[in-house]
Amino acid sequence: MAAKNQYGLGKGLGALLGGEDLSELRKPVGYINKEVVSTEGKPQDTSDVLRIPIDLIEPNPYQPRMTFASEAMQELADSIRTFGLIQPITVRRKGDKYQIISGERRYRASIMAGMDMIPAYIRDASEQGMLEMAIVENIQRENLDPIEVAMSYQRLIDECSLTQEQMADRVGKKRASVANQLRLLKLPAKVQHDLKVGLVSVGHAKVLLGVEDAATQEMLCDMIVKNGLSVRQLEEKIKAMGKKKEPVQEDGAQELPEMYYRLLENVGKYFGENISLKRTRDGKGTMTIKFDSDSQMEQFLKALDAR
Repeated sequence: MAAKNQYGLGKGLGALLGGEDLSELRKPVGYINKEVVSTEGKPQDTSDVLRIPIDLIEPNPYQPRMTFASEAMQELADSIRTFGLIQPITVRRKGDKYQIISGERRYRASIMAGMDMIPAYIRDASEQGMLEMAIVENIQRENLDPIEVAMSYQRLIDECSLTQEQMADRVGKKRASVANQLRLLKLPAKVQHDLKVGLVSVGHAKVLLGVEDAATQEMLCDMIVKNGLSVRQLEEKIKAMGKKKEPVQEDGAQELPEMYYRLLENVGKYFGENISLKRTRDGKGTMTIKFDSDSQMEQFLKALDAR
């Protein structure tokens, strides 16, 4: 990336970091519990992450997205090269290969990044109930980091066709708590990495979610790592910068009324993560939807007309 004004923040925040290289603290995330060397045999636990040779993986021929923005793909490849692939893909066995169920963009970017192994969940699509139980049991492990928990929640939604409310019932959590956990996956890869390896806390992450843009989130994350900022100190830094969207509660989390989580969940079925919602404490706000094509919007309108 260009060195000049990389984050569009002027000299102030960059000067606070002093140009210090934090790469030594940020090693690529590794998944070391199991490796797959062939399609023979059966993995013991579909909730585990396995490392699969990338040449044993093939794209899904039914993948609806056929084009991927080259600049965004290069950015993802650069991120994977630096931090590793934080969110594994999901595959199923097909003959002597593994076929992608979800994560083709991550798979292609991993090839661009020169990876020879890729972390993946192996799903037996015919055993839905067993998969659900395995994921729920995995969530209940005490040694999972916050990103692993959030990814497990997302798997229950994507692969087991559960709503957030159904998923919250399965794992014994409040729906608002589940929704807040899932929001961690919207953070930039750098922040997810630092949360995963314990360089920043969930409290820090919740505060960073209240910041407008990813570049500022990353710069603030650097400040936390370099200066050992507490959550309270981070809040004060953001207030001083004038970069915060909304005041936060004492624990750093901004709770939304239940109906907004239902709205995000329902609309998100058609637009994925390309939807954002801002709400002030007096109930005013905006909702922004980014769509990839006319057909995506047409599908959404048909669903509205069917109601």
